[in-house]
Amino acid sequence: VQLQASGGGLVQAGDSLRLSCVVSGRTYSRSVVGWFRQAPGKEREFVAGIRWIGGTSLYADSVKGRFTISGDSAKNMVYLEMNSLKPEDTAVYYCAADLASYHISRDRRVYNYWGKGTLVTVSS
Repeated sequence: VQLQASGGGLVQAGDSLRLSCVVSGRTYSRSVVGWFRQAPGKEREFVAGIRWIGGTSLYADSVKGRFTISGDSAKNMVYLEMNSLKPEDTAVYYCAADLASYHISRDRRVYNYWGKGTLVTVSS
């Protein structure tokens, strides 16, 4: 399984941005795709996750109401729509897959497959 995130860029506070993640290779009905982010000097943190089949989602409190995760299994794509961006959202964003569980975990150690990140910079 391979993942590749794209769509990052430089935006101003209050702007919107949509990240995309291509998931290639074998996926299973019991799998989850998550978005994580890592700001300079900080640990990688959970942002949002979605079940590949069914579309159940989970969000970090810091992004709830502003970010929306969605998936298109026919296109092997997962998206992260980010609205009302804040400077503290600045980070490298990664998509990752957990192929072993229906449960959407916030723990990055559960995710077996990672793509290269895409940088999101939000200026004030």
